[in-house]
Amino acid sequence: MTNSTSRRALAFVVAAAAVMSLAACGGSSSAKDDKTIEFWDPYPQKTADSSWQAFVEKCAPDGYTVKRVGYAQSDLLNNLTTAVKANNAPEIALIDNPKMPTAVDAGLVTDIKAAGVDVSGYDENIEGPGIVDGVQYGVSYGSNALGLYYNPTVLQKAGVDPASITDWDSLNAAIEKVVNAGFKGITFAGISGEEGTFQFLPWFWGAGGKLADASGSTAEQDALDLVSGWVQKGWAPKSVATDNQSAAWDLFLTGEYGFSENGSWQAESAAQEGYEMIPIPGKDGGVAPVPTGGEFITIPTQKNMSDEKLAATVKVIECLVDGDNLKSLNDEMVYLAAKSDVRAEQVKENEVWKPWVKIVESASGRTTDVGLKYEDISAQLSEDLQAALNKA
Repeated sequence: MTNSTSRRALAFVVAAAAVMSLAACGGSSSAKDDKTIEFWDPYPQKTADSSWQAFVEKCAPDGYTVKRVGYAQSDLLNNLTTAVKANNAPEIALIDNPKMPTAVDAGLVTDIKAAGVDVSGYDENIEGPGIVDGVQYGVSYGSNALGLYYNPTVLQKAGVDPASITDWDSLNAAIEKVVNAGFKGITFAGISGEEGTFQFLPWFWGAGGKLADASGSTAEQDALDLVSGWVQKGWAPKSVATDNQSAAWDLFLTGEYGFSENGSWQAESAAQEGYEMIPIPGKDGGVAPVPTGGEFITIPTQKNMSDEKLAATVKVIECLVDGDNLKSLNDEMVYLAAKSDVRAEQVKENEVWKPWVKIVESASGRTTDVGLKYEDISAQLSEDLQAALNKA
């Protein structure tokens, strides 16, 4: 990592200053309302009259107000970088899963455990991206995941038993039967950028791929051959090269396709249509690991935060993830909680979550093993995917 040691040293010093409330003179933060806790999230679609807004504001401690600001996912980190440099950062920021090492490396976030947040009891695989060099910089309250949806009506007419799909060969055989029966095969998102990489990773990991040795590996080539082969054969639409996950799902909702790789956030929509889901199969069998999704709650770097303000900030975070609120938070985001007992409650309340539990529990953090290097790895995988899909 470029300058990672010095940057993390700076982040540690600033975090210690925040936790120990070492006084600093001047700075723009002196102009901030000391009784307002600013809260940034990447959910601009959740408006001021949304249930999310009410949920966040309700967590304000006595005597404090929570001011929520929603930024587009692509803008939040840039705005946070500017705010930290100006010593005008929010007290809380929700950062996208794969961006955590970037935020840590830039000194934008602090040691959340040292700040006093209880980080015990969470699933290690979900929390992995928020832990850098053994220090936990954020708390992930839950995760979404990817699965292989199917249309039971289409499969029945094509003579396909979904239970027979256990590896890539049997999946290809099933798609071929669907197409031969007069239907369309499979939709997925191959769009350039992280969203396309996100959907490509289960196939890459399912072929035994390792992110540390991704581009040019046998696993990458096998996965590229698989998904581009679907396009070459006409089993997947040529639009996959530009389709995001919403566009891929819209195609599946036409009822013309047998399969769609998509996320757990579509579970309710799928249930309404009578669609079902199986885990994405590995190349030679078993369940392919999928990437964890979701965001991390973080405490951005502050040069001068009082003990009282820090304690109030911690109370807001713990309110969001404490007890029944953790379930409410994940229900709001359509995620599966990062604690097994809360997931069990979600399943008890809504059976649609049942097949997703094992997928989430075996999911992998994209940056857990490779840290900041993931940015370049993801970009190269995306480039290779685009080349394969556009050549198909």
